[in-house]
Amino acid sequence: MIAIIDYGVGNLRSVEKAFAFLGHKVVITDNPDIVSAAEGLVLPGVGSFGDAMSELETRGLKDPLIDYVEHGGPFLGICLGCQLLFQRSQESPGVDGLGVLPGEVVRFPADLKVPHMGWNNAEFNIHHSILEGVEDSSFFYFVHSYYVMPAVGEHVLMVTDYGVDFASAVARDNLVAFQFHPEKSSDIGLKLLGNFAEHCRR
Repeated sequence: MIAIIDYGVGNLRSVEKAFAFLGHKVVITDNPDIVSAAEGLVLPGVGSFGDAMSELETRGLKDPLIDYVEHGGPFLGICLGCQLLFQRSQESPGVDGLGVLPGEVVRFPADLKVPHMGWNNAEFNIHHSILEGVEDSSFFYFVHSYYVMPAVGEHVLMVTDYGVDFASAVARDNLVAFQFHPEKSSDIGLKLLGNFAEHCRR
């Protein structure tokens, strides 16, 4: 069972439908016990970093989520769910993120049009099983005004150019997170979700 975390923020249904289309069983939940017992966790999200962290804490999901990741459970972050993995964000000064990856979230430079919206390519930075069957420099769908800056270069899975080169995907052990929306990225995005689901079965 793959659990999609419901914390009142995000495009839960489109992620659920993508997994269902691929034939994988998922459940949308805000129950900490289900989160802890899941075979795989997905943290989607759109919206504010600070609001999202507040909701995770209010619903009692923050600590179970951190424990799940630190104990090696298969984890997938999407968009805001990628940013929340880091220690802090310029979007919400003074708010601590989940902190399971060292680094911060920063806003695109003022001379760039934000949000970064639409299709853009992502180049591989490191090898990872999540990329099996995916061609390097494939195009994915983005909608975001902030991007992650990992403190550890080996955590950068994919890189995208939008006036600046930024980490469009990160990975560490069983954790993978995408700044783009795989559920909105046609067949190539579905391939990534399918690879994650297969990993959860191992």
